[in-house]
Amino acid sequence: MKKLSIALMATTLMSVSILASDIKRPECVAPAKPGGGFDLTCRVVQTGLKDQFDRLIKVTFMPGGIGAVAINQFNTTRTDDPNAIVAFSSGSLLNIATGKYGKWTENDVKFLATAGADFGAVVVKTNSKYKTLDELMTDLKKDESSLVVGAGGSVGSQDWMKGALLFKSINKDPKKMRYVAYDGGGDAIAGLLGGSIDVYMGDVGEMSSHLDAGTMRILAVLSTERLPEPFAKYPTAIEQGYDAEWTILRGYYMGKNVSPEAYNTWVSAFEKAYKDPEFKKLQEEKGLFPLNMAGAELDKSVKERITKLRALAKDAGLIK
Repeated sequence: MKKLSIALMATTLMSVSILASDIKRPECVAPAKPGGGFDLTCRVVQTGLKDQFDRLIKVTFMPGGIGAVAINQFNTTRTDDPNAIVAFSSGSLLNIATGKYGKWTENDVKFLATAGADFGAVVVKTNSKYKTLDELMTDLKKDESSLVVGAGGSVGSQDWMKGALLFKSINKDPKKMRYVAYDGGGDAIAGLLGGSIDVYMGDVGEMSSHLDAGTMRILAVLSTERLPEPFAKYPTAIEQGYDAEWTILRGYYMGKNVSPEAYNTWVSAFEKAYKDPEFKKLQEEKGLFPLNMAGAELDKSVKERITKLRALAKDAGLIK
């Protein structure tokens, strides 16, 4: 019996070693051009997992349809590629929920691990009459057209969704939101400071430098609980009585036919990295908050999130 146990252990160790060596050309696909959020997500894994494989993870770019080209390729020619992972964001999940990836859904990929997260924020300029979220929401309850909301995304984007969640939390129709779409966060902030909009639906991570300037104020963070310093002083919308949460998730998926062994090899690599203080430091440098999930836990969480997004999109009239 003892000899059998030793033999089994040896076989297990050998199989793990073989599996690790199977990842010969580790690659992170950024489904966009260089320089954006997907590029950042791939750089996190390239640096954060540099000690997990025999060679540095290669970053490749696959622009097209904000992720549509990539998910199509990983459902046709690369469904079982053990070497490649693909960057995704909450925007990708919203695209899946609203059918912008065609026939491909959340069940056509294996969600692998997170790089970290950011969170939505309700922002006004410092001299705004709104000192609290409750004051702002009171005006919205009286008249949903009483103020103008703006962000760096079109109607139906995740920036628009943040405002829609606030409207839904007080049983107001998001379609009645007076919304101004800007080309990016910088333009939206300029619109806020210039008085073109009353509220900016931004992200916490991008606000650090602007808050230091003293020109804007965060009324609420759209996280489930208060964030660590230097943002701990900002209350969540939830604790103020409004059921609005928006996590800007950054992570990775693999092809749906990747072997369990290859998938678990990547999961183990991420789990090891999460325990390394250098990974947390890397997240901070990239403007991300630690939100570390891998494997089945993440896959379940993401699919639940997409189900909620699909329901919200239907309620908002974005899809039938």
